[in-house]
Amino acid sequence: MIANITVITDNLDYLLWGRAAQGEPGGVLLSLLMTIGAAALAFPGGILLACCAWRFRGWPRKVLFLWAELIRGIPLIFVIFWLWFLLPWITGADLPGAVTVTLALAWFTSASVMYSTLAALGALPRGQYEAALSSGFSSAQILHRVLLPQALRNALPSFIGLLIALLKDTSLAFIVNVPELTTVAGQVNNRVQVYPAALFIFTGLVYYLLCSALEFGVKRWQRRLSLPAN
Repeated sequence: MIANITVITDNLDYLLWGRAAQGEPGGVLLSLLMTIGAAALAFPGGILLACCAWRFRGWPRKVLFLWAELIRGIPLIFVIFWLWFLLPWITGADLPGAVTVTLALAWFTSASVMYSTLAALGALPRGQYEAALSSGFSSAQILHRVLLPQALRNALPSFIGLLIALLKDTSLAFIVNVPELTTVAGQVNNRVQVYPAALFIFTGLVYYLLCSALEFGVKRWQRRLSLPAN
């Protein structure tokens, strides 16, 4: 049992932040950095796409729906592979693996964010739009000032689930050897070749604690938002 714990403690620095001291973050640190980066792109991007789909009916909305259905119907692992080989061809340069995976995660997640935001907008009473329209607001002003703030608050539980899924999906970066938590755990296991159960139980526990902490933090923030002003 002591040896099981030792294999973790001896490699704890590498599991937590990789070679960050040499400018190469990895482990838990890189997983969190990719989650933050992908979320910073996916959520504003998905909300913007939802606003476009709500505002512009007809063929723009159909194109956005077709794009979202295509992305949501493809396994994320394929999206990572596509961008891994496609982006160097488009840009003419080799992007860092973590950047490529972050872009793939953001692209994949933005489609779900778009759908969640549209569903929240569609659930609002129609009378709010008509009342704001009769008050002289334009459609863009109604969306920005009246409907979207309410929709985003209603969509927050869905956004929490998407953010947690995004954090867990960073583990798929191992397929292109990006040194996030799952990858470095596998590297330690291949080097030590003893007690794999201890290493991967530890890895699963870290993901569970990160996701639980994230959910707790967002829900606490949500409760604070719902408190009436004094």
